[in-house]
Amino acid sequence: MVQLIVGNKGKGKTKHLLEKVNAKVQESSGNIVYLDKSAKHMYELNNKVRLIDLSQYEVKGSAEFIGFLSGIISQDHDLEEMYLDNFLTLAGIEDDVQAFDPVIDRLEKMSESFGVDFILSVGRNESELGEAQKSRIIVSL
Repeated sequence: MVQLIVGNKGKGKTKHLLEKVNAKVQESSGNIVYLDKSAKHMYELNNKVRLIDLSQYEVKGSAEFIGFLSGIISQDHDLEEMYLDNFLTLAGIEDDVQAFDPVIDRLEKMSESFGVDFILSVGRNESELGEAQKSRIIVSL
């Protein structure tokens, strides 16, 4: 399953994402990964959550991003959820409105195949998303 937390920059998406991941880790028996564009939120995350600072890796574009996620999933069979903060930046699609739906579709297929849920913070308003993605929204700011 792919879930979205949406809203413009500065609306509090990261706060909601951090609260959700820290609550989930208390009830989860598997592993949880949090991807971000920096290590800025390291001390706000429960120490059982694996923080990956994507800026440390040379991931360019959505194809490489999907490959990077696939590598993480292939190495951890106990992985239950992945939290992706600043999703548009991480995926390299912040300037490509047309790429959003195909990348989300790929994440959904990965989720179904490997049993990993994805929770994304997306720097767009609900009105900017297509109808196919609106059903995935769990928080709109």
